[in-house]
Amino acid sequence: MRTLVMMLMGGLAAVGGYQIFNSGFRVGGVAKAQAPAAGVAPSGPAGDLTTLSDRFEVVAKTVLPAVVSIEAVKAVTPTTPTGSRTAEDSGTGILIQNFDGSGFAVITNNHVVAGARPENVKVNMADGRLIRPSAVIGDVETDIAVLRVSGTNLPTAKFGDSDRVRVGQWVLALGSPYGLSQSVTHGIISARDRGRINLNKSMRVKDFLQTDAAINPGSSGGPLVNLSGEVVGVNTAIASESGSSAGVTLSIPSNLVRRIAKQLLERGVVSHGYLGLALNPSFDPSAAEALGLDRAKGAKIDAVVRGSPGERAGLKQNDVVLHVDSVPIRNDNHLINLISMLPAGQKVRLEVWRDRKSISVDAEVADWQSQKPKSELVPKP
Repeated sequence: MRTLVMMLMGGLAAVGGYQIFNSGFRVGGVAKAQAPAAGVAPSGPAGDLTTLSDRFEVVAKTVLPAVVSIEAVKAVTPTTPTGSRTAEDSGTGILIQNFDGSGFAVITNNHVVAGARPENVKVNMADGRLIRPSAVIGDVETDIAVLRVSGTNLPTAKFGDSDRVRVGQWVLALGSPYGLSQSVTHGIISARDRGRINLNKSMRVKDFLQTDAAINPGSSGGPLVNLSGEVVGVNTAIASESGSSAGVTLSIPSNLVRRIAKQLLERGVVSHGYLGLALNPSFDPSAAEALGLDRAKGAKIDAVVRGSPGERAGLKQNDVVLHVDSVPIRNDNHLINLISMLPAGQKVRLEVWRDRKSISVDAEVADWQSQKPKSELVPKP
């Protein structure tokens, strides 16, 4: 059996004196056009490829001016006897207006710019301008970063509602694969709620849209847009045997991106909720049946962190969390994402399956960063 490897799609990186590949291709000003309702395909008979092609063209012309290519020089550890080492990375970003309307920012993946100082980051615009960020702020938990930038007449992209995205809808992916800036590919939404995926150990909150729109190294941080020209995701990773696109692209939903970016710009840090539970990623129908459940649903607890909100609430090994307040829990990743989005101090009521019956447990969410150094699992009975 062949193994598909999940790969973050940062740029072509090199250590030491090697240079990244980056084309000088630039695209000038483009026109805007009126678009139909979000996610709605063009009207007309099925198979009207000309109309669909025209829609792709309109969307590309609308969004491309706000798509930037990013070059970042990062410090690499450990250092050599002759001094520090550096690595060069490249990726893609999306120009937006700050949420309070006060200025501008570029949204990208954290793995594109992590470890780079602002003066070592270049933002190349579609019209040939080069801008430098005044700050680089990232969140490793979600792999989202923002670059504070300033300028005049900066084109910006608009967010759509990723909760409205449906499987089968057309989307475009825009980015800078292999340094080829202003590239556009197309596909459909293949699946939603992809989370049981191994990327890097730091990325704890994982909730992806899956698409067959092609991305390649250098595309990380680029927008996934609907046929209204709205950003519904940030392209992040692929599943591939070769390291190049194989038709499985993973994109962080825009509603999550917007929430994280807003906190980074306003506070410089993101608050992630935490209960202190080690969850079973392989909770299957057989395991559910053994516990008396009629199907594999919810998140099964393998262990509880000592001194955590979960322990204080009385949660135990082999409990299965079925609901958080009124929200049914699909699996372990869904529970992690849901709790991570809650602020510290919020009280939640959990419906828990224990000893073949459902019980209610009240818990208070803590902040992940404040608890992380203290993690110690309660010994198994």
